[in-house]
Amino acid sequence: MNRSRKKAWNIISGILAALIMLLALLLVGARIVGLRVYTVLSGSMEPTYHTGALIYVKKVDPYNIKAGQPITFMLDENTIATHRVVGIVPDEEDPAVIRFRTKGDANEAEDGALVHYKNVIGTPVFSIPYLGYVADYIQHPPGMYVAISAGAILLLLVFIPDIFADDKTKEKSKKKKPLKRGKNSHIAAHKTTVANAKTEKKQDESLTEEIRRKTKYLLTDNEVEVVRRQIETGRFDKAAADALRKFLLAREAEKDAG
Repeated sequence: MNRSRKKAWNIISGILAALIMLLALLLVGARIVGLRVYTVLSGSMEPTYHTGALIYVKKVDPYNIKAGQPITFMLDENTIATHRVVGIVPDEEDPAVIRFRTKGDANEAEDGALVHYKNVIGTPVFSIPYLGYVADYIQHPPGMYVAISAGAILLLLVFIPDIFADDKTKEKSKKKKPLKRGKNSHIAAHKTTVANAKTEKKQDESLTEEIRRKTKYLLTDNEVEVVRRQIETGRFDKAAADALRKFLLAREAEKDAG
């Protein structure tokens, strides 16, 4: 992948990643700061809250709610509604218990039942148009599976260029390194062989000279070579010492006779 394509790829994948992070922040991050998120399913509160909008609800003290405020409340066990407060009705027997008379902005009549203060969830603080459709879709199958698959594909799209780039770099380095190593290793091996040969030659010469010196230069070259080989192979035992002694006695006798 050339640089221009890679740059365009990075821009596109970056935008998509930013959009997903923003969506996650709007849906999940709001809950972290104590807001509850709901989707508007009807037009009873238009034009304040349109159908499909996502509203963010903050928990409040029911006793601080005033007429004219919109509230989100439990209409029944399975239904949550957001309507505007048009009146507050204290309980006749217990003044601490209050109920709210509510009405949708787009409705002509008030709601049929009063809202008990314990059923109040909170008051909406802001809303985002149409985002509720997206939130509702991805929170239930099959939208949930689509969102998970899209996220996985996006991750692959983000990292695939880097993976291929790394593979190409490794292949190039593999192609170059063996040639370089082979040449260097051949030179190093040659140098090592030459150095070892020189060292062995010096050792042989020094050992030969030492044998000659210690035997007072009485041995012939062939006899010196025999003694040297016995010493190098570790076979300079009693028998070898006796042979050396015989060589020396013979040379002494020849010297005296001369």
